[in-house]
Amino acid sequence: MWIKGFLGCAVVAFCVFTGYLAGGKWRARKAFYGQFARFNERYLTELDYSRRPLSAFLQEQTYAGEFGRAVECLSRREPPDFSRRFLTAEEKTEAENYFGTIGKGDTLSQKNYFSSKRKALGEKKEESEREAKRRGALYLKLGLLAGLAILILIL
Repeated sequence: MWIKGFLGCAVVAFCVFTGYLAGGKWRARKAFYGQFARFNERYLTELDYSRRPLSAFLQEQTYAGEFGRAVECLSRREPPDFSRRFLTAEEKTEAENYFGTIGKGDTLSQKNYFSSKRKALGEKKEESEREAKRRGALYLKLGLLAGLAILILIL
């Protein structure tokens, strides 16, 4: 009986962990757009006040995940690779255009472009936060239910 109980707990834990991993796409998307919106605000402030070289601006703060890799590519003057699974083709194109515009042209045109992106990035950030909360919880619950179903079959 103890073996069945231990095996059942292990199966439930594994299924919940699998549900957590399945929701990782939505958490990564949330982190990406959160950092993207914050970067845009910082860059607009930089254009308004400091106007330091781009390399100094990029080294000031660290970023993680997909967005961190994009910033690293930008600091090396390489085009970023947005081949991860959580961005749609349209979002990849928008992000590539965004990163292709950084540091190009005069201050006024950059300020206008990045100001126009502020609202869209804020909406994407809010949408990704809602989706991460909703779908992350959904996958955890599905994992728990699948684990409990397997536990019933074991017992």
